[in-house]
Amino acid sequence: MAYQFTFTNRFQKHYRSLADKEKRQLAHKLELMAENPAHPSLRTKRIQGTTDLFECSVNMDIRIIWHYEGDKMIILLDVGRHNILKHF
Repeated sequence: MAYQFTFTNRFQKHYRSLADKEKRQLAHKLELMAENPAHPSLRTKRIQGTTDLFECSVNMDIRIIWHYEGDKMIILLDVGRHNILKHF
């Protein structure tokens, strides 16, 4: 069962500021996430102090913040440097 994605305006805005290489890395990670959000290379973890927000790694610097919507949908909330976590 593959997950579907929805992108928030905030995610789309910050996606546009990524370098081309980072966008390619992100596309690869989203393919993995669609098949298995707990894939080891994503290093997925719940954001401390939240019950339903998760983060995963695109590379050593870029993170994706997201949550589940039902059984088959992932809402991509934000993408950016590690410091985006302080906004959640």
